[in-house]
Amino acid sequence: MTTAPDLMESPRTSAVDTVVGQIRGLIRERGLKVGDVLPSEAELADMFAASRGTVREAFRTLKAYGVAESRQKVGAVLTAQHGNAMRDLFAFAMDISEDAFRDIQGYRRLTEMNLFDLVIDRLTEADMAEMAETNRRLRDAPNAETASAEDFRFHRRLVDAAGNRTLSETYGMLEPVIRRLMLAGKSQRRALEGAADDHDAILAALAARDRIAFVYHMNRHLDAGLEFVPGA
Repeated sequence: MTTAPDLMESPRTSAVDTVVGQIRGLIRERGLKVGDVLPSEAELADMFAASRGTVREAFRTLKAYGVAESRQKVGAVLTAQHGNAMRDLFAFAMDISEDAFRDIQGYRRLTEMNLFDLVIDRLTEADMAEMAETNRRLRDAPNAETASAEDFRFHRRLVDAAGNRTLSETYGMLEPVIRRLMLAGKSQRRALEGAADDHDAILAALAARDRIAFVYHMNRHLDAGLEFVPGA
């Protein structure tokens, strides 16, 4: 399988990540809110001493979160797309620290590690096949944003299989925050492969109806991203 170049560690990936962080800081510093217009690509390139191409890639990250959209004759605008922009903006502006990582993963442990008994008799062959296909797309994802979306889709399908509407709705409300965390390390091939391997192990435990293996691999998986959190 050919490795997608923008998933490998490279100066370009680092440059895009840097500009994403600078735009995030700009949103906070200026107190920008939904409906406000961001500086143009050219202005941001000058402001951050970055290339136009790098700034363009950073804008794509904002758009992937629904934080901004391009409007003709206006430029990039902070948006309330799908009614979730303020929540998305919070997730985008949130710096993932070690404490934040542990808090979010602590919530996920309370839900996902206790799903086995709820889902083991509910998961169908079609559910398992769908999760396996989602994991295949994660492994082959062309960029970090797509990888985080597929990662979340895998876990959301498992949560939904529990058949608890309140649990599913609560998990769904936290999607931007969880996906922000899932981005950690996804620009590195070893992190991407590690997440997909963990998912395979979780699926194998479900197929074998092995509660101990399920809990073990889920716990291991929820800890794995910590090494990619700055300062952790």
